[in-house]
Amino acid sequence: MLDFSYAFRHKKDFYKENKEIIIKSHKAIFFDRDDTLLHDSHYMYRPEQLEFIEDVFDILKQLQNKDYLLFIVTNQSGIGRGYFSEEQMHEFHGHMLKQLDQKGIKIQEIAFCPHSPDDKCNCRKPSPKLINELCNKYDIDKSQSYMVGDRDSDIEAGKNAGVHTFKVSSENSLQNLLDLL
Repeated sequence: MLDFSYAFRHKKDFYKENKEIIIKSHKAIFFDRDDTLLHDSHYMYRPEQLEFIEDVFDILKQLQNKDYLLFIVTNQSGIGRGYFSEEQMHEFHGHMLKQLDQKGIKIQEIAFCPHSPDDKCNCRKPSPKLINELCNKYDIDKSQSYMVGDRDSDIEAGKNAGVHTFKVSSENSLQNLLDLL
């Protein structure tokens, strides 16, 4: 007959001794969508509005090769304002993800707030809620992760979530982020 108590004790000791190996957190980059990855043509939901920022494919591929998980965290108030539906946004995102996939780029998940600013929700950036939920779901190590965006609300969301931040501007491109990492 097998001694299961010995096996259980042995297993516990193994996990104690190898905890760092077994519990592995991931590093991640959370991107705003509009004017960070895509040129913003205001309330975008039609596939023909999709236009990636120059060099974004190469930069995302290089970040992925540095073992960063890639996410998009975006406020989509056009839904709350009635300009387009959540279904139309998902179709737009599907078109975007397909183009990224064709370049070998994997976006783990797109987290979005569908509310207008007047709704006073708890998920709209600068709230850290969406980032925190992704960190918990994907076991993200915040100390090795970044929120990247073009607006103050993106940077505040990252700070509120406890991740590093990088603000994209005409003087501070995504290439600069890559150089930083």
